[in-house]
Amino acid sequence: MIGKKLRILLAEGSPGETASGLRALYPEGQDDLELTNVSSVSTLVATLDIVNPEIIFLDLALAHPDPLDTVRRVHRSAPAVPLIILADASEKDCAIRSLTQGTQDYLLKGFIDSRTLERVLRAALERNTLEGLADLLRDSLTGLYIRDGFLALGERAVETAKSRDSTLVLLCLRIENLAAVRAEYGPSAVDSSLCEVAKLLTGSFRRTDIVARLGESQFAALAVDAAEPSAPVLRQRLEKRVVMLNRDIGPWGPLELRMSARFWSPKEAIAFSKFLDSVETELRFSPVPSAGETAPRQTINAAKE
Repeated sequence: MIGKKLRILLAEGSPGETASGLRALYPEGQDDLELTNVSSVSTLVATLDIVNPEIIFLDLALAHPDPLDTVRRVHRSAPAVPLIILADASEKDCAIRSLTQGTQDYLLKGFIDSRTLERVLRAALERNTLEGLADLLRDSLTGLYIRDGFLALGERAVETAKSRDSTLVLLCLRIENLAAVRAEYGPSAVDSSLCEVAKLLTGSFRRTDIVARLGESQFAALAVDAAEPSAPVLRQRLEKRVVMLNRDIGPWGPLELRMSARFWSPKEAIAFSKFLDSVETELRFSPVPSAGETAPRQTINAAKE
């Protein structure tokens, strides 16, 4: 199917439906599959560095007493590896909630056939390829994605949100007085300011969200699976952290940060690039904040168009 040996780490209870399906998809003797099957979550986590899997399957039957906490634990242990959940019909709601905790997809037991497995494997490998390419598109100073990486991952996030009927919030932020900081304090103060703002944004969003530096002084963050009220909540969280940042940033502070945000739902027939353009346009025409403040409340637009 894939044309290379695929490393899969599988934690599955009885009766082993997924393992049987994988072996049917990759018959013995073809040397296309390296399947490591374990019987507990603790063994799965302990085996990660040894197996170095490209895909992880986790059976919720092994994830007690707190399945979502277990999902978070596995995802934190290997955040770059696609995680697929296996669930009984009675566990479907939990499997759906796990999508906000780092899971890429879930399969319902009793419906795991070769065609379904092939679909999720292809999606997982495509995700690895896309994120690998995006990792090459990172800003050398802050470590955040640059615009091209952000657009690539944002397009995928939109497609995923459409398939899951979930929603997104996009926030753009710009340092308005960066040129003044450079003129008075030099390039080292500029670099420090950019790194501090990057740190502020990554600390304010989840690991599954996407944070980028789009230009010299402009940043963006895409919150996935974010409910409509999240836009003002994110703004308030950032405002509090900006106050703390400006208190401690150094002699070249405070920074003037302008923000704009929009909510997106699958009802909007708009490409991610156009969605980003609309938020950046709002950012350009929003009022300029006073020194040390973020943009006024009206620049945060959480309403659907």
